[in-house]
Amino acid sequence: MTTFSQRVEQVSISGIRKVFEAAGEDAINLGLGQPDFPTPEHARAAAIEAIESGKADAYTSNKGTRELREAIAAKHDRDNGFSVHPRDVIATAGGSEALHLALEAHVDPGQEVVFPDPGFVSYDALTRIAGGTPKPVELREDLTMDPAAVEESITDDTAAFVVNSPSNPTGTVQSETDMREFARIADDHNVLCISDEVYERLVFEGEHHSPMRFASSDNVVVVNACSKTYSMTGWRLGWVTASEDRIERMLRVHQYVQACTSAPAQYAAEAALSGPQDVVEEMRAAFEERRNVLLDGLNDMGLETPTPAGAFYAMPRVPDGWCDAVIEDGVVVVPGDAFGDGGAGHARISYAVNVETLKEALDVMRGATASLQ
Repeated sequence: MTTFSQRVEQVSISGIRKVFEAAGEDAINLGLGQPDFPTPEHARAAAIEAIESGKADAYTSNKGTRELREAIAAKHDRDNGFSVHPRDVIATAGGSEALHLALEAHVDPGQEVVFPDPGFVSYDALTRIAGGTPKPVELREDLTMDPAAVEESITDDTAAFVVNSPSNPTGTVQSETDMREFARIADDHNVLCISDEVYERLVFEGEHHSPMRFASSDNVVVVNACSKTYSMTGWRLGWVTASEDRIERMLRVHQYVQACTSAPAQYAAEAALSGPQDVVEEMRAAFEERRNVLLDGLNDMGLETPTPAGAFYAMPRVPDGWCDAVIEDGVVVVPGDAFGDGGAGHARISYAVNVETLKEALDVMRGATASLQ
């Protein structure tokens, strides 16, 4: 009798999804990692033109259109201080597929993957699907990942470690010093660093730095997407970039599971990356304002919250029963342990909603907090 693979049996439905399903229909959703802004008009228009002209009717190159990959390469030159060749880019079905490709191409059964705890839920699940062994690393008190802790966790069985800055779920931004250290660790230990940079343009304090800029070997793979920067989550357009040899191996996985990512989305992404960037700053400024409203509210309640320097999440330390009480009162938040054991005693709150909705949610939180004191 055919049953199920051990890899799949190790993975369960995300704790985030469970919270959504338990919430009422009229609940205020502060659990969703999705910008509430429209996709830029010029990106939409590019997709429409591609559809109406017939350019989007056929498969593109497995890696994506040459024009899109050129736009991605130009973006890294413009924003990140390192250069990639368009041949060394694969357009993917969102950042999620990019992560999947990186792990599938580099992790053998039983090999370890080191990642932050708390960390994005896909790191653990995709490691298991690749047959690897998850090895979560506890974060610092300020919820950043310590390079020393990563280095201490590396063994002869380690295939890769994941860096995520700005971070989901913590909103923290790693320093330039940290990123230099992560690059050094990848070089010195000949182990792969997978850098998840999906939130890189949403930084309020400090700057985003990529370990790709500092590495002297080819042991860094960068994952990125249009999803958060351009409010294009539904378009499912991300990418992965690395050395030619690594891209060739990841392409072997991509061409069989995906062939190519959606053609209309590729034309939209090319326009978003190449066109006016003022919309990105407008969104970043709006998220910063919302962050400040949320932090003021949480501080007034006496909830200790490390200041998120990027993305659109905060992770306050909360008393027992707080998440359940808030959800029961009509506001969706995600219990911190959905992101790993290190998240216990925290809640992840997304402030990807307008200020008035956020203030309404804070009133509910205030009542729930008072009831538990």
